[in-house]
Amino acid sequence: MPRPLGELEDAVMTRVWQWNRPVTVREVLEDLQQERSIAYTTVMTVMDNLHQKGWVRREAEGRAYRYTAVSTRAAYSAALMNEAWSTSDNPAAALVAFFGMMSAEQRDALRDAFRIVGYDDGSAAEPAVEPRAEPPAGSAESAESAAQPPAATPSETPPAEGDSAGRGAEPGR
Repeated sequence: MPRPLGELEDAVMTRVWQWNRPVTVREVLEDLQQERSIAYTTVMTVMDNLHQKGWVRREAEGRAYRYTAVSTRAAYSAALMNEAWSTSDNPAAALVAFFGMMSAEQRDALRDAFRIVGYDDGSAAEPAVEPRAEPPAGSAESAESAAQPPAATPSETPPAEGDSAGRGAEPGR
C-alpha cells in the first residue's frame, strides 16, 4: 500500500502525471515557481525521494535526469481508497458512509465504473463465486458460524453523521 504523498510530493507528481512524459527537475521547478517560491535543490531532493520510493523512474540525460511516473494517478487513488476501506472494522458501513459523501458527479462516475466492469447498477450478474460447503453439523466451524451475527446490510447501517437519512452532508448544502 502506498503511503499518501506529502504536499510537495503531490505537487511534483501532479505535474509528472499531467504531462505524461519524461520531465526534468528544471521543468517541474519552473512550473512550481508560478505558484510558490521554491529552490531547485528542493525540487531535486523531492524528485530523488520519489525515485527512491518507487513513484518515478529516471534516465540520465547529460548531467541531469528525466523522470517518468511508474503508475497513474488513478492507480494511486485506487490504492489509497482500497487501503482505507480494507482497514475498516465495518467495510459495509464504510462504503455506505463513503457513498453518502459523494456528489452527483461522483455517483455518475461510480455508475459508469460499474458499467465498465460489467455490473450494470446491480442488475448484471456478479462474477460467480464457488459455493462454500456447509461444515458438518456439530463441528467447531459450524458452531463458530452459528455464533456470528449476520453481516450488516446497508439498511441496517447507521446514517452518516449530520444526516438522518444516511446520505451524509455535502459541503455547501
